[in-house]
Amino acid sequence: MTNNQSTLFDHPDGYGPVSRALHWLMAALFAWQFLSASLHAVDREMPLTRFFWPWHMSVGFLLLVAVVLRGIWALINLGNRPAHPTGLLGTAARLGHLALYLLMLAVPLLATLRAYGSGRGLTVFNTQIFAGASERIPALVEPASALHGLLGWALLVLVAGHIVMALAHAFVWREDTLSRMLRGRPAPMARPK
Repeated sequence: MTNNQSTLFDHPDGYGPVSRALHWLMAALFAWQFLSASLHAVDREMPLTRFFWPWHMSVGFLLLVAVVLRGIWALINLGNRPAHPTGLLGTAARLGHLALYLLMLAVPLLATLRAYGSGRGLTVFNTQIFAGASERIPALVEPASALHGLLGWALLVLVAGHIVMALAHAFVWREDTLSRMLRGRPAPMARPK
């Protein structure tokens, strides 16, 4: 592996540019999704809602693609990534990240199943990805309708917890956890004089 190739990958001291780009792209897309869903829950006819909401399915599909790519990239880098701390905090971090990945995959998959089962199909940025079923399939639509929103709000809670913990690591415990995702490497240590 050449030096240029190795800089793309994660390493024990931080995350490489591919992991960081996928992380921050998904953060921006999730911000859009949570804003559009919140506006939609408050007032469906508000002009701001009418601007954001029509893109909800397209952005959700982008998130599904991004989470699959990010999951594949995480598996490729599994042995290279910074280690979680040991003990209770490390176990909580691993379980929290696992729950985030599962929900990031489940929420858009449920919407995709609902789109197919309802007969609507899936159109992303005015391009049809697939047609809907010829007849409505209640076994796909009802569970997906019941769970998509509920799990989406649960995902919002987990994302908020993820942000709070990243800030706590950086500003309360003075650890370099956040800098690993911002710069890729921890901040350089001050050299003793």
